[in-house]
Amino acid sequence: MAMRIGEILLKHTSLSEVQLEEALRLQQKEGGLLGEILVRKNMIMPHEIMRALCIQLGMTFVEDLKSGEIDPMLVTDIPINYAKTKEVLPIGKEQTTRGEVLVVAVSDPFNESIVDDLQVLTGKPVKIVVSTSMRIQDAINRVYERNTASLVEQIEGEFDDYDLEGPIDILEATEDDAPVIKFVNSLLFRAVKEKASDIHIEPFEKEFVVRFRIDGVLYDIIRQPKRAHAAISSRIKVMGVLDIAEKRLPQDGRIKIKIAGKDIDIRLSTVPTIYGERIVMRILEQSGTILELEQLGFPERSRNVIEKLVFRKYGIILVTGPTGSGKSTTLSACLVKLNNPERNILTVEDPIEYQIHGINQVQVNTKIDLTFARALRAFLRQNPDVIMVGEIRDKETAEIAINASLTGHLVLSTIHTNDASGAPTRLIDMGVEPFLIASSLLGVVAQRLIRRVCTKCRVPHTMTEFEMNEMGLQSLPPDGTIYKAVGCPSCAQSGYSGRTVIHELMLIDDNIRNLIVKQADSSIIKKAAMEAGMITLREDGVSKVLQGLTSVDELMRATHAEV
Repeated sequence: MAMRIGEILLKHTSLSEVQLEEALRLQQKEGGLLGEILVRKNMIMPHEIMRALCIQLGMTFVEDLKSGEIDPMLVTDIPINYAKTKEVLPIGKEQTTRGEVLVVAVSDPFNESIVDDLQVLTGKPVKIVVSTSMRIQDAINRVYERNTASLVEQIEGEFDDYDLEGPIDILEATEDDAPVIKFVNSLLFRAVKEKASDIHIEPFEKEFVVRFRIDGVLYDIIRQPKRAHAAISSRIKVMGVLDIAEKRLPQDGRIKIKIAGKDIDIRLSTVPTIYGERIVMRILEQSGTILELEQLGFPERSRNVIEKLVFRKYGIILVTGPTGSGKSTTLSACLVKLNNPERNILTVEDPIEYQIHGINQVQVNTKIDLTFARALRAFLRQNPDVIMVGEIRDKETAEIAINASLTGHLVLSTIHTNDASGAPTRLIDMGVEPFLIASSLLGVVAQRLIRRVCTKCRVPHTMTEFEMNEMGLQSLPPDGTIYKAVGCPSCAQSGYSGRTVIHELMLIDDNIRNLIVKQADSSIIKKAAMEAGMITLREDGVSKVLQGLTSVDELMRATHAEV
C-alpha cells in the first residue's frame, strides 16, 4: 500500500506533525490540495512536494540537472519552443533490456502525450524522470545555446580544407557536408517554432550574426566566427534555386519546406556587402489561420464601420502603414467576411500571404511582366465583384484601381503612408486626378502592430509626468491599469507576447472630399477628420495602454513619429 503524501513529507522534509495537522485542518475547511496549502503557508518548498509525489508514485526525482554535463546533441531533434512550452529536456541515455532509451526530465509527469511526442520527435524509446519547472527552464537555455555553438564548430572544422571563397555545391552532400545542412535546417525549424517572421544572416569583418524578427522586433540569436558563413549562405542559395557563383549582385528566390505538417513558404533575398552576402528570409506560413477583425484588436465601433464599408457595392478602401504593420492581414480578414458563392472575388498580391478557399488569387511575377497593373486590367474582363490589390505602387496601378471602383467594383488595397490623411495626398503625388480620388475613396484605415505585455510577468507601473505628457493625459481614469514589461521564460525574457493592432479610421465625407479636390495638405485633412470624430493612432494606443494590453514604452516606440 502506497504511503500517504503527508507521511512521506514528514519522513523526507523538515515538516513537523504540528504543521501537517494545521494544513489538514485548513484542507478540511477550505478544500484544495494539501501540497498547495503547505507551500502557500511556507511550510515546505515546491520542489519538496514534487520529490514527495515522485516517492509516492515510484518515479525518479532529479533535483540538480547539471546542464554542463548534458550532451547538447541530445536536444537536436527537439525544437526549443516545444521544450520550453512543455518543460521537457533530454538529459542522457541508458542501456536497458529494450536497448538504448532516452532519459528525459519533465515537470509534469502526468502529461501522457509528452512521451508520445518525444518518441516521434527522437525516434527512440523514452524514460521519464521528474524535475522542477525552474531547473528545467534554466537547463534548456544553457543546453540549447551549447547545441547551436557545437553545430557551428562542426561546420568550421569540416570546412578547414575548403576554399570558402569559391562556390560549394551542397546538393552533392557527403557525410562531411552534413553539419551545414543540419545547421540550416535547425535554424529554419527554430524560426518557425518561435514564430519569427524574418531571419537575418548578416556577415561582418570577424563574425556573422543571425537575428530573428519576432513580434516586429529583431533579436540576436547567434554570433559566431566568420569562417562558416560562406558555406551556410551557399546552402541557403541552393535551397532557393539561386546562382551560388554570383556573389556581386542581389538575388531573390523562394524556398518551400514542410515542418510539423505545415507548409512554409520562405521568400529569400540576398544583398552583397563588403564582408559577404547578407541574407534575409521572410517566413510565410501557408496554412496559417486568418484572424477576424476582433482578434486583430479592432474595437467594436471600428469593426462595425469597416464591415459597413466592405459590404458597399463599389468604391475603394485603403489600408495604410509601413511594412510589417499587418495591412495584408487586415485585408484578408475583410475578404473572409465577403467570401461567399454569390461574389466573384479576385486578388493580385506580392506575395500571397494567406491562401483563402473560394477566392482566386494571383501572384505578381515581374520576370514575366505580370505586374499589379497588368493583372488588374485582366481582372476587369473576368466580371469581378470585389478586387483586392496587394499594393498601389505607381500611377498606372492607382488609376486602374480607381477607375474599377468607379465602374461598379469594390476595390481593397494598401498604400505606404504614415497615417490615414496621407493616403489622398500620396495618390495625388503619383499623378492621379484629385476629383477621381474624391469620387471613389470610401475610407482609409491606418494601422500599426504593437506588442502585448506578457500576462505572466507584467507588473503594475506608475506613470511619470513625462509619460503622462507624451500620452496627452491630464489624469488616469479610475478603471485604468498600467503595466510594465519585465521578462520571463514564457516570453523569452522580452516582456512581451503576441501583438495587437492600433489604428485610425478616416471616413470620406463631403468636407474631406472638397479638401481632396482642392489638394489640401494632409495635416488639414487630418484636422477635419478629427473634428468629424476620427480617433488617431496615438489615441487608440493610449486606450490599449489603459486596458493593460501594452506598455507605455511600447506605445512610444511604435508611434513616436506621430507625436
